[in-house]
Amino acid sequence: MIAAVRAGVVAGCALLVALAATPSQAAEIPALPTATAANIAPTVPATIPAITLPAPLPALTSTRIPIAQPPIAQPPMAVQAPAAPALTIAKPATPSLHDLVISYVDRRDQDAEQQCLAQAVFFEARGETLEGQLAVAQVVLNRAASGTFPSSICAVVTQPAQFSFVRRGRIPEADRSSECWHKALAIADIARKRALAGEVASDVLWYHATYVSPSWGRQKTRVAQIGSHIFYS
Repeated sequence: MIAAVRAGVVAGCALLVALAATPSQAAEIPALPTATAANIAPTVPATIPAITLPAPLPALTSTRIPIAQPPIAQPPMAVQAPAAPALTIAKPATPSLHDLVISYVDRRDQDAEQQCLAQAVFFEARGETLEGQLAVAQVVLNRAASGTFPSSICAVVTQPAQFSFVRRGRIPEADRSSECWHKALAIADIARKRALAGEVASDVLWYHATYVSPSWGRQKTRVAQIGSHIFYS
């Protein structure tokens, strides 16, 4: 095997010697051009045209562009309505006792109770003021409602030893054509209907004239004097 390798090497060397000894073949290989700077440099035009640069852009300024903001919703303001003018309602004036007596119309339809009360006012207080007459009428009504005295007006007026004008349980006849009787009827009607505030309280059950001094007066509570009468509870 070594001999074969050697033979191959010898053959190769002989081939190289033969190629080198043949000048005609070497001349057929064209010579490569010599690389020079002229051959390598690219063709550059003699004149380079001037490049016109665009004008510089204007300097940017940071100008703030106002942006319209949407209106901020404000809470509704409470609108105070103008105060309405106070209405002044005129209250009807309470008629006075005098007006009530003047406006009274005698229809001649009074019942027996009002007749008895009017007779007590006529005989006991016809010379008194209207307030004094009304106070006498109210004492009679207070007695009828007290539970201590008789329950009817006529029984209170005719009770023995209570009213000096009563004779043996009988009430004398009044002058029915007089103005005093007309007033007595009006006072009796006003007292029964409570059309006017009472002159005396409901517990006032006694009275007497100022020119007398009964013993029972020292046992009662004196509450008022109206005209020529003193009232007690």
